[in-house]
Amino acid sequence: MSERLNGLDSWYSEGWKGLRVAVLGLGATGFSVADTLAELGSDVVVYSTDAPADSVELLDVIGARFVQTPLDTVPAALVEQAPDLVVVSPGLPPHNATVVWAHEHGAVWGDIELAWRVRDKVVKGPVAAPWVTITGTNGKTTTTQLTTAMYAATGLRAVACGNIGVPVLDVVRDPEGFDVLVVELSSHQLHSMATEGPGAVVPLASACLNIADDHLEWHGSAEAYRAAKAKVYERTVLACVYNTADDATRRMVEEADVVEGCRAVGFSLGLPAPGDVGLVEDVLCDRAFTEDRRNSALELATVADLETAGLDSPHMTANVLAAAALARAGSVPPSAIRSAVQAFRADHHRTEAVASADGIAWVDDSKATNPHAATASLSAFESVVWIVGGLFKGVDIDGLVERFGPGVRGVVVIGTDRTPVLEAFARHAPAVPVLQVEALDTEQVMPEAVRHAASVARPGDTVLLAPAAASFDQFGSYADRGERFAAAVHEHLGGDADGDTDGSAGERA
Repeated sequence: MSERLNGLDSWYSEGWKGLRVAVLGLGATGFSVADTLAELGSDVVVYSTDAPADSVELLDVIGARFVQTPLDTVPAALVEQAPDLVVVSPGLPPHNATVVWAHEHGAVWGDIELAWRVRDKVVKGPVAAPWVTITGTNGKTTTTQLTTAMYAATGLRAVACGNIGVPVLDVVRDPEGFDVLVVELSSHQLHSMATEGPGAVVPLASACLNIADDHLEWHGSAEAYRAAKAKVYERTVLACVYNTADDATRRMVEEADVVEGCRAVGFSLGLPAPGDVGLVEDVLCDRAFTEDRRNSALELATVADLETAGLDSPHMTANVLAAAALARAGSVPPSAIRSAVQAFRADHHRTEAVASADGIAWVDDSKATNPHAATASLSAFESVVWIVGGLFKGVDIDGLVERFGPGVRGVVVIGTDRTPVLEAFARHAPAVPVLQVEALDTEQVMPEAVRHAASVARPGDTVLLAPAAASFDQFGSYADRGERFAAAVHEHLGGDADGDTDGSAGERA
């Protein structure tokens, strides 16, 4: 069977037909896997604890079967199926009993490996569209969007896909095809990616933006998490882009097995060394992709451009520089990079101004789903009432509270388990007012949090939703959490709010 699977290196390989495949999980990614394999002629069975009714109905339409079953024990139907291949959705951790069984009994792929193998279904040029791959604990979605915009500014048909919300398998089957795929990769997806053989991705350029502990419950350890992230650099062709302020990303590049001639390109908020990109006074400069990089630099954009686009905070500037390096690796000219930056607007829930009233600003950074992300927004404001808490995923909140807790006006703690935050404030900032949201009903959490925050906020303060935790203990997603926060703010302020209350403010410095 391994010989048959190794031969599956193209959409047009004959071996797909009749292949017995089990797909674990039926979210957006799981459905895209099932849909692809059914189109290829494989015999597909999807196993999932639960699934949207419309997805289950569509499985029947495309010719795949569905088994609703818990996956924390090995389903008897899966054992009976004896699949040739198991494709695991990224939400299932490696220690899940069914995933462990799959590894013990045969081949296991993720959706990224499958997408790489069938990337030649629609080819616009002489070869399949190149991939640019991006990961990092924080900033990867914005950087993916920026990189895509920079390639698109040259007239190329570029697409952002992967962990950003559009399954890569949907993209590679698009009938019009693309010129370049900019693929955001989560640590979960990277964990299951092959590093050799026909399923190993060969990116044109790659980047790990930063590393901080996250998803430790899923990976089992910080070392396993970092090892997964490091896979992004494997087999890169032209440029491995890394963060000069994060030594772990540099070591990943040094240890990666890349294509001969691939270069390491650092991005920095300071003066760029030859071979890097960075800032020279108020200009973003390229000293990596120039003929005389020791003695000259190319202007990519200015800080004024970033201010116009709401990209001038330090962490957003770093994202722009990383995206520019990835774009320059693909021969995107500086003029296109500048045009893309000037036209760009950040997504909602990323340090987004919600409203302002009575001298108090209300800011939504619900996307800060771990302490590293919350650090950026907490650093951006001088006087903060901090709304924090949620599902910490095994990550320690203590260091974040030690650094920022003593300086905040007050803290409002949300989440079903508030103990880690309460204990951290008792240790590091016992004088700071701590208010708990006792409500467990999702509908009541944010209204209560906003009332608490308003009771301690003073003119000149920023009420900042920067949870430093995942949302799934009380909300459907970080977006749901942010939207409920904004709605509660508007309800509380009534007609007194000023400013960008339509959610279009983007990033704030």
